[in-house]
Amino acid sequence: MSAPEELRYTEEHEWVAVREGGTVRVGITEYAQDQLGDVVFVDLPETGRQVAAGDVFGEIESTKSVSELFVPVDGEIVAVNDAVADSPDLVNSDPYGEGWLIEIRPDDVASVDGLLDADAYTRLTES
Repeated sequence: MSAPEELRYTEEHEWVAVREGGTVRVGITEYAQDQLGDVVFVDLPETGRQVAAGDVFGEIESTKSVSELFVPVDGEIVAVNDAVADSPDLVNSDPYGEGWLIEIRPDDVASVDGLLDADAYTRLTES
């Protein structure tokens, strides 16, 4: 399973990418989508919502199970990926690209540095 070096990760298998302008894009990892199987439904939040790290921001449903999605950093949800709502299989086919889920304007962008790096996430998924 790949864990791109430029991303940060959570123990709940979300990835985080810092974007130009200081927002962060969030999705689920290749490992997570592989464990879930074929994704058939994604429930995403409304924009404008204030969230705290660890909050549940939605659900992802596959042919195997339903899993909660967790916020990686404190902030405000500023975008959701409507394409995933229409085509949930994007999470399977391109988890680090077109399958992203939400964007957050973090209260402190430096909080991303406290998340797992690619090596630590790889060790987590191999144990």
